[in-house]
Amino acid sequence: MARLAGPEAAINRRLLWLEFVALYIGAPLVIALFMPGHMLFEALGVFCLAGLALLWRTGGFDWRGLIRGWSRLPWAEIAGMAVVTFGLGVAILWFSRPGALFNMLLNRPGFLPVVWVFYPFLSALPQELIFRPLFFHRYGALLPHGRGALALNAAIFSFAHLMYWSWIVAILTFVGGWFFARAYLRHGFPAAWLLHAVAGNVLFTVGMGAYFYSGNVVRPF
Repeated sequence: MARLAGPEAAINRRLLWLEFVALYIGAPLVIALFMPGHMLFEALGVFCLAGLALLWRTGGFDWRGLIRGWSRLPWAEIAGMAVVTFGLGVAILWFSRPGALFNMLLNRPGFLPVVWVFYPFLSALPQELIFRPLFFHRYGALLPHGRGALALNAAIFSFAHLMYWSWIVAILTFVGGWFFARAYLRHGFPAAWLLHAVAGNVLFTVGMGAYFYSGNVVRPF
């Protein structure tokens, strides 16, 4: 089980707060306001590498924890995530964008397996590294206790998706972030990563790429 571990005592608390705000508030805001949508994966890669460097600099992190926990995966929770995500995705599209429902499955069925293979590694994995191990380890000393830490993590994760300019995306990522963070703290990193990967692949399968594909983003200004 992952722990809320604080950074080394030598790290100045005030500077740590500034770093936290710059990474989790400033960077998503700049991306949402200025970054072209087609550069999403490049930006995610850069932030993932920066996050890993910060995690290494913090010290005291058990790197083996990133690959431990496969034997205690919460399969019932993972299955529940898949079913609930499917139902929510279908319901949202049915009422908001019925033309997008199962759009990729119907019109580009050959591309869907590509999404299933690459999404977990190119999107879910770097996001989980930034928003779970880095968040809870390096910034653990700044976090509230118990569910407050989960709520803050979910809110930060939701804000990171500001670039989609959608209240639907904001709500879904908040709820998803809560469950991913809880899985990380209870079962370890593999559980959080797998939950995220399953949720994302289900969303794209039902057609929610209409909301989560950066190429569809239109800034409201």
